Amino acid sequence: MMAAVFAGLLIALVLELCGRDRLAMSCLALSLGLCVWLFLWEIYSPDYGFRMPWLQVEFAPGSATMWS
Repeated sequence: MMAAVFAGLLIALVLELCGRDRLAMSCLALSLGLCVWLFLWEIYSPDYGFRMPWLQVEFAPGSATMWS
């Protein structure tokens, strides 16, 4: 997936050098969207995602609420 992001950036660079500004900007926006999608996939993936154990809340056995 990172290869697709880098390819989009490379195509945007080449299009900018050729003078195709609008097409280069749209390609740059597409690669930014791919970056965001890849980041969110890596964060929320159950197999490859990051674990944050300090955010997981578990109650002690036998307690009905957190404050009792």
